[in-house]
Amino acid sequence: MSEQTQTVQSHVVEKVSEDLIALLRKVPTLSSLQDDQLHCLAGVRDFHIDKGEVITRQGELAHCFWILLEGELRVHQKTAEQDNMILAKIEAGSTFGEMALLTNVPNSGSVEAAAPSHLLELDEEQFWELMTTCPQVRKAILGNMAYRFQKLQSTTVQQEKMASLGTLAAGLMHELNNPGSAARRAASQLRDNLMRMHELSLKFKERDLTREQKHCIVDMQKQALALKQPLMMNSLDQSDAEEALAEWMESANIENAWKMAPTLVSIGVTATELERMKSGFEGPLLGEALGWLEAMASSMQLVGTIEESIGRVTDLVHAVKSYAYEGKGQKQTIDINNSIHATLIILGHKLREKEIVLEKNFATDLPPLHSECTGLNQIWTNLLDNAIDAVPQHGRISVHTWAESSKGDAKKPHMDLCISVSDNGSGIPLESQEHIFDPFYTTKPVGVGTGIGLGIVQRIVDQYNGVIRFSSEPGSTEFVVRLPSDSE
Repeated sequence: MSEQTQTVQSHVVEKVSEDLIALLRKVPTLSSLQDDQLHCLAGVRDFHIDKGEVITRQGELAHCFWILLEGELRVHQKTAEQDNMILAKIEAGSTFGEMALLTNVPNSGSVEAAAPSHLLELDEEQFWELMTTCPQVRKAILGNMAYRFQKLQSTTVQQEKMASLGTLAAGLMHELNNPGSAARRAASQLRDNLMRMHELSLKFKERDLTREQKHCIVDMQKQALALKQPLMMNSLDQSDAEEALAEWMESANIENAWKMAPTLVSIGVTATELERMKSGFEGPLLGEALGWLEAMASSMQLVGTIEESIGRVTDLVHAVKSYAYEGKGQKQTIDINNSIHATLIILGHKLREKEIVLEKNFATDLPPLHSECTGLNQIWTNLLDNAIDAVPQHGRISVHTWAESSKGDAKKPHMDLCISVSDNGSGIPLESQEHIFDPFYTTKPVGVGTGIGLGIVQRIVDQYNGVIRFSSEPGSTEFVVRLPSDSE
């Protein structure tokens, strides 16, 4: 029991009374024992505690086995954010503590009284004597432990899924923010352009344009509509062209010369062309014509930005749907390259935050994967997320896929799908390498890693009848996953 627990009543059971036997009969683990066998509990500690008092604390090594005769307990765990999360309730008739005793691992949570409670406490020696002398009790305790371990695994997997969901949701918000903001800015600028073109249209209507001037404006409009994207120029050439065009327009007393110059250069307008136009337009009419041309060209480019942004959002939605529904239901055919690509899109913001160089080498002839298993995308998420955390700023991550003939049954040959994720991070310390697939083992700082990810990866790879191997040294770490293309 925790040293800080204060008991209201406590005594050693010298002789098992009829009243105690009646309470023990309500304990499923002991229900198969005869009355004379229950007397083997003589010498255990009998105690009562008040609500709020702690039986055992998270992180302590357990040295006792408990039987809750009356009352109710709760198991809670302190998270990295220092929040207490309720894991389970222990009701009267339950036994607990055997998992920590049998596995010799610290308590994963604290046990606290949710109501005034009556318990029996067996120390290690008494527990092992009970396990040795009472086969029925031993069988019940081991069965109870197996059930709890399975439930703990299920809870752990669920927590990992929820953590992954939170990471993906945050990533999705990052990914959607950029195209969303770009589309909103472009739409606002497009509105301004349309208003400006409306005002210029009214001015043209009031002016008595010649036939030649009208043709010139139409030709200018065609030039603006001809290019769907701005001309590709290197930075120095573009800067020189914009400066030359702006200086010419300023010398011709055209307003907003420096503001209009970049757009006009992007559609190929030069000072030589403007010089030819100048002879056909007098006074402010040239500035108005160029303003119309710039607004038209800018509007077309803004429409392209909006289209690109919406396309980006559509790609993200498709990637998330592919990630979320992959492997659901009956046997499916999965494209490994597409599965990895969807994960890369969702984790894209983390790659950009660290300015990581991503090298992709996807085999074009990779066979599809046929399987009823699920969770394939969790493999890529965990491996890539670990690589992103491991590399320095401006680091490098490589993803490579290929197919190899299986070395299995020669009478029934098939292809193995091979996936490599490598990085140039600091590497996994040699003393940690044999433990990295162990549950809850992590080399990351407290609050950063849970030690769950690679254990989940190995479990999923096993479900696919595959294997995962790794090699690591400072500056180079590589994980290789091999999956049979047809996994039953």
